[in-house]
Amino acid sequence: MKVLILHSRYRSGPASGENRVVEDEARLLSEGGHHVNLFAPRPDQPAGLRWVSAGVGVIWSRSAAAEVKRRIDLWNPDIVHCHNLFPALSPAALRAIDGQIPVVATLHNYRLLCLPGTFLRDGRVCEDCLGRLPWPGIVHGCYQASVPASAALASSLLLHRAIGSFGHIRLYMAISEFVRRKHVEAGLSPERIVVKPHFAWPRERREGPGEYFLYLGRLSPEKGVSTVLEAWRGIPAKLLIIGDGPDAGSLRAIASPNVEFRGTVGADQVPLLLRRARAVLAPSVSHEGAGRVVLEAYAAGVPVVVSRAGGLPEAVDDGITGLVVPPGDIGAWTGAIDHLLEDSESERMGKAGWGLWAEYYTPLRALLNIEHCYKKAMA
Repeated sequence: MKVLILHSRYRSGPASGENRVVEDEARLLSEGGHHVNLFAPRPDQPAGLRWVSAGVGVIWSRSAAAEVKRRIDLWNPDIVHCHNLFPALSPAALRAIDGQIPVVATLHNYRLLCLPGTFLRDGRVCEDCLGRLPWPGIVHGCYQASVPASAALASSLLLHRAIGSFGHIRLYMAISEFVRRKHVEAGLSPERIVVKPHFAWPRERREGPGEYFLYLGRLSPEKGVSTVLEAWRGIPAKLLIIGDGPDAGSLRAIASPNVEFRGTVGADQVPLLLRRARAVLAPSVSHEGAGRVVLEAYAAGVPVVVSRAGGLPEAVDDGITGLVVPPGDIGAWTGAIDHLLEDSESERMGKAGWGLWAEYYTPLRALLNIEHCYKKAMA
């Protein structure tokens, strides 16, 4: 099968989980015998008057649409798979696709329903734009903390809804049942959305209960890392924090001496870090779409502690492969960490996590899932 993949890359590069998902799925399809053509432009950072041209591009990128059409004419794909459209592609890319070619789209987040794509404002869950016109998002400058940028994105969504650009998509693939449910609440037909979870590559498995607790991800308000740091004041164990972001400075300021910040590391170092971890932490306070880091932990035989937020709990068998706690609850996080300080519990849950990965989240299972979605869209 010939697959054209479209993705507007995030500026954070390898630190972006969505960028890595796109690259991993392209590799998975190629290794599965399919022919892949990946078009993933990276937007330049707008500055000054360039906001004007950037805003127009978000609404209707003529250059991206022309490139998509060129690749289709040259390559004649069997299917087009869209990921992120903003800001480098815009929904104009959908209109450049021949109507006879089926189009599928992965719903990684809530970008079609919420300007920042997170349902988070001022550190709290916000659904003011769910199923409505996104005027609150413009007023509050929710996209890139800018009213002009928010207005441009909102204009793009409203225009392309009105002229039916999203009607070119035959099938949406949500990364969790939670993401699917939110889009159905917003008015998308349930028949057009299926759940296609993430996967994780095989990794060397942990031996023993692990040495330290591990957080892997962006350091930003929605990730809830401050809750873990508050809980850590009374925990006699090492916490290793991998990642960077706007909250890095303030988080370092409140961290205990037994918390180590290493910043961003190369992808090749992640398996080594996971193999020695006692548990992986995902303390998000927002509607997290899904926790790919949870699956990566399972593949290394490591248990997890996650917030009961968004799609995170869907991949966790509470008390078996990890622990699920209320978001922002410092006492609950302290209790969960204390529980996993027991060597036998860390080893038991790690073994169960690996079994869950082996049954549901391997590359082979993911390839079959993607192929099933493609065939459904082509039928």
